Amino acid sequence: MYVAGAKDAVKTFSISKTTFNFPTIRRPRSAGYLLHNRVRLIRGGREYFDLLIRLINEASNTIHLQFYIFEEDDTGTSVSDALIDAAKRGVKVYLLVDAFGSQGLSREFVGRLVESGVKVRRFQPLFKSRRFYFGRRLHHKVVVVDARHSLVSGLNIGNRYNDVNGVPAWLDWALYVEGEVAPALEDVCRRRLRMRLPKGASGPPPDTEMPVRIRINDWIRRKREIFRSYLEMFRNAESHITIMSAYFLPGRLFRRKIVAARKRGVRIRVILTADADVVMIKYAERYIYRWLFKHGIEVYEYRRSIVHGKMAMYDDKWMTIGSYNVNNLSAYGSIELNLDVNDPAFVKKVGRTIDALIESDCVPITEKTFRKNYNYFNFLVHKTAYILFRFLFFLSTKKAGD
Repeated sequence: MYVAGAKDAVKTFSISKTTFNFPTIRRPRSAGYLLHNRVRLIRGGREYFDLLIRLINEASNTIHLQFYIFEEDDTGTSVSDALIDAAKRGVKVYLLVDAFGSQGLSREFVGRLVESGVKVRRFQPLFKSRRFYFGRRLHHKVVVVDARHSLVSGLNIGNRYNDVNGVPAWLDWALYVEGEVAPALEDVCRRRLRMRLPKGASGPPPDTEMPVRIRINDWIRRKREIFRSYLEMFRNAESHITIMSAYFLPGRLFRRKIVAARKRGVRIRVILTADADVVMIKYAERYIYRWLFKHGIEVYEYRRSIVHGKMAMYDDKWMTIGSYNVNNLSAYGSIELNLDVNDPAFVKKVGRTIDALIESDCVPITEKTFRKNYNYFNFLVHKTAYILFRFLFFLSTKKAGD
C-alpha cells in the first residue's frame, strides 16, 4: 500500500557549499471561484513556450515555476536561459521540480541556474532510483509571474511538449489567467516551496468577470478537489460531456458516475491517444474500450501525435483543465492542480476548438471497427496490461472507497 506523509519533503540542490533550509509547509487554502480574471486557452507546443518565454522576459518582480519534468534539452535550455537573464536583472526566481521526474538534470545545468540567483528546489519522494519511486509525485504544472500572470497546464518543460525540428508537440493545453487567480496561485507555490516569502504585488484585478477556481488533489493532505470537480460534472451534466485524458483508466466510482450520466441520456465523448509513450498503458486503456462501447460512450483517437492533455467539460457551461489524469495515480498518488472555469461563453468557445480537433485530427473508434482490428490475442494482451497497471496503481496509491 502507498505510504507517505510527513517525510515527503522539498529538498535543495546543493551547489558548492550553498544549502537552504525552510520551515514546515502549511496546507494550501481551499479556493472558491474568483471572479475577476481574464482567461485564454493556450495550445501546447510553440504557442505555449513562446508565451512562457515572453512572460519570463517581461517579469519585473517574481517568477514561480513548478513542474514534474524539466528536461535538459533545447526547450529546457531556452527556458533556463530566460530564467537566468531574469535573475540577473533582479527578478526573484523560484523553480521547483519533482526529484524523480527531473532526475536527468545535471549538476552543471542546475549550477548555472543557482549561480545566477535562481532558487532551485526539488520535491523529494521517500525513496527513488532510476527505475523506482516510492512516495508522492509533484505532478502539477504551474507558472506565476509577478503575481499577475499565470499558466496552469498539463505540459512539462521539454522538446516532447514543444514543436521542435519539424516534429509536432504532444497534444496538450494550458489556461492563461490574468487576475485574481494569479496571486492565489502564487500563494500555492509559496506554500509548496516551504518558504516564507513576501507576497508579490499583483496590482488591481481586471474589470472583466470570469469565474475561475483553483482545485488541488493531494490525498495525503486530504485534498481531493479535482476528484470532486469530476464527480460534480458527472452529476450535473444534462446534455453532453467531453473528456480528454492522457492515461484514461477510471476507477470504479468514476465508472459508476459515468454510467449514471449515460442513463440520464447525457452524451459522453472521450478523446484518447492512438499512440502512447508507454505502450503497455495504451494496451490497458484499450481493454476498457469494450466497457465504453457497452455503455454508449463515444471514443475518438487522436492521430497527429501523442495526447498528453487533461481536460473535461460539460453542457457548454463548465470546464476543468490542468495536470489531472483520469486514473487512480492522479486521484490518490500525485499532487495535481487544475483550474475550473464556470463561464458558458468561454466554455462554448473551447468546445468549438475541441469539435474542430475531433473533426480534423481524430478517428472515431466504434465497436464494429474495434472488433474487426483486434483479435482474441489482442484481448488477452490488453487484459493482462490492464490487470498489471491496476495492480501497480494499488501498490503505489492508497485507495479509499474507489
